[in-house]
Amino acid sequence: MNKILYAFIGLFIIATSYGVYTQVTKKPLNTKRVSCQNKTTTFEKINKNANIQEAKELFLTSNYDLSISIDYSKYMKSNLKDILDEQKLEKMIKDVISNYEDEDKSVKKNLTIHAYLYENDKEDKGKKSKKAKLYAGYILMEFKLNNKSVYKIQTDYMNMDTSDLKERIDCSIKSFVSIK
Repeated sequence: MNKILYAFIGLFIIATSYGVYTQVTKKPLNTKRVSCQNKTTTFEKINKNANIQEAKELFLTSNYDLSISIDYSKYMKSNLKDILDEQKLEKMIKDVISNYEDEDKSVKKNLTIHAYLYENDKEDKGKKSKKAKLYAGYILMEFKLNNKSVYKIQTDYMNMDTSDLKERIDCSIKSFVSIK
């Protein structure tokens, strides 16, 4: 009887130790690939079948075309319309990109960057929860090589005056260039 009790206690200790070990060494679920992605809600999609290194090389040598679009709120008065238009957004993105570019420029240009800025319309009746109204909007950036998506990232900006938008654009670029 004592042998069975000791065996049971031993198995219990081993199982408990293993459970504690797996919890301590487990990677947190909300940890993102790049630390700046943890600051706000961020989603990314990497096309593993695409030539990511070529896309990064084209980007870093300024061989890209940039297309911009903005979706202003429709149900509430837009805070964004008075402070940001497509030209200002393009300048903001190019300012951030200039921190990553090399001076070596050629004429290939088969990388396209689509940047889409969305203003969160907090008066939209389709918003189902209070959480859906917490952010000011998001920036979605998609990098396409020969018209095929290589990388896509969407990250929220929180400030209605877009004072944190440049930081979120930088996080998007940093995330793209950090792909291995």
